[in-house]
Amino acid sequence: MPNYRIIVDLSDFQLYLLDVNIVVRGFPVGIGKILTNTPTGEFFIINKQPNPGGPFGVLWMGLSKPHYGIHGTNDPSSVGKRTSHGCIRMYNDDVLELSALVPIHTRVTIRP
Repeated sequence: MPNYRIIVDLSDFQLYLLDVNIVVRGFPVGIGKILTNTPTGEFFIINKQPNPGGPFGVLWMGLSKPHYGIHGTNDPSSVGKRTSHGCIRMYNDDVLELSALVPIHTRVTIRP
C-alpha cells in the first residue's frame, strides 16, 4: 500500500507526488498571483468534489486551509503561471490522475 504525500514547489510551478520520500510523479501547476499568493505550509486534503462548476475544471480537492484547493482548470494556458487567487491549478487530466491516487487526509506541503 503506497504512503503518498504531495509537495507543491512554488518556485518551479510543480506538484510532486511522493511515496514516502521517493518522487513518483511530477505535474505542472499554476499558482497564486503576487497579490493573492498561494499559502505555504502543511495542509491536508479534506474533500473531493467532481465537476464543481465555475473555473475549477473537472475536480476540486479542498485543503485544510479554508477556501484553498488543488483543482483542474477551464483555462489550460494558466498552468505554469502565477494566475490564480491562491489555489493550485492543474490540467484536468492531471488532477483526475492525482485524485485517483491520493485519498482524503493526504498531506500536502506547499513550499516557496
